[in-house]
Amino acid sequence: MPQGADVDDSLTSQSATDLATAIRAGVVSSEEVVTAFLDRIEAVNPMINAVVQVAAESALEQARAADAAIAAGSPIGRLHGVPFTVKDNLATVGVITAVGEPERAEDIPNQDATVVARMRAAGAILLGKTNCPPGGGGNFTDNPVYGRTNNPYDLARTPGGSSGGEAAIQAAGGSPVGIGSDSGGSIRGPAHLCGIAGLKPTSGRVPSTGGFELPGGLYDTRTQIGPMSRFVRDLGPTLAIIAGIDGRDSAVVPMPPADPDKVTVTELRLAFYTDDGLLTPTSETIATVEAAARALSDAGLAVEERRPQVIGDAPSITQRYWRWDSPTFTGSEFGKLMLDWNRFRTAMLTFMDGYDALLCPAVPCPAPLHGEPDDVLSAYTLAFSLTGWPCVVVRAGTSPEGLPIGVQIAAPPWREDIALAVAQQIESALGGWQSPAL
Repeated sequence: MPQGADVDDSLTSQSATDLATAIRAGVVSSEEVVTAFLDRIEAVNPMINAVVQVAAESALEQARAADAAIAAGSPIGRLHGVPFTVKDNLATVGVITAVGEPERAEDIPNQDATVVARMRAAGAILLGKTNCPPGGGGNFTDNPVYGRTNNPYDLARTPGGSSGGEAAIQAAGGSPVGIGSDSGGSIRGPAHLCGIAGLKPTSGRVPSTGGFELPGGLYDTRTQIGPMSRFVRDLGPTLAIIAGIDGRDSAVVPMPPADPDKVTVTELRLAFYTDDGLLTPTSETIATVEAAARALSDAGLAVEERRPQVIGDAPSITQRYWRWDSPTFTGSEFGKLMLDWNRFRTAMLTFMDGYDALLCPAVPCPAPLHGEPDDVLSAYTLAFSLTGWPCVVVRAGTSPEGLPIGVQIAAPPWREDIALAVAQQIESALGGWQSPAL
């Protein structure tokens, strides 16, 4: 199909959960769905360079097998026949996992990452791998193996990082659901910059087994693997699939995720802030957070503008954390870091005694141009990496240039259901994802 060719979006515009229902009911076949998304990737990927490995042949073969299973009345999983994509730092059997590093450009894993295996076990079909920075971490998605990924709303701008390829193909309609990873904002930043929905789960919720340089356990309590989609309603079901102990990642807790549909949003208490006191967002970003707060108040939530006093300590603690395994970092410095980090977490929990959720900017600006400084992109996400709280980002506004603006909803540990319910309310009120004019 030629670059930019029209693709029927009657299937590619649907949510993963709606597609799963339609496939299960026989309204549409998995083969038709997979074909539609492969066609969409072929049409948009030359412009955005988001999908770096396409598993077309195996995806179609699995789709036909999925349709046969339905016809035979065989047991099926929650996402049976639904295609998905995966950030290229997560191992995939039979599909190159280069992680943007030349020495790994031909590396084909012989075992799936836990989250990939669980998606397959739920019946989902791997379409391909999505671009990331070298090694899987960084604020911009560019590497010497596959090159640079472009933002689908403006090709001269970045989709962010490090799950930038995943966010870009989701926004462009080339995949209904995908999996990324987030240490300091690597799901949340790209979700904001590309106008989709993304969830960083609670630390200890999802195993990182099979993630490149994601050691899991106690070594890095900041990093979590999580779902990304255009629609908030896809995030909870996908989390339920990938969460839980795997007998490998020692930090994972056997805590089943709660159902966001059972949250009574009118009983929730919400705090919000538009400025962390260190880096003031653009006026349009502030207005978007305020609009989201008004929408929640109008929906019956108790909303109060209030900021945690310690929120401004997050960047300095994080910068020290990034140095903790360097030769110059002393034992006493490590002890002080752990003490300050724990005090920060305690103060944040104390703040949340009066609230069920916290609303704030995800990123203080819309997508920067390629090559512009990237130090602002994680400014508003670092605090919740330190706390380990679940966070959802959802589109709630648009900049004067036509770029997406997201908001970030944080909730106390293990309460993804609350963050998702609040995000769903914002999406319903303010529109959520909008298709880019590619």
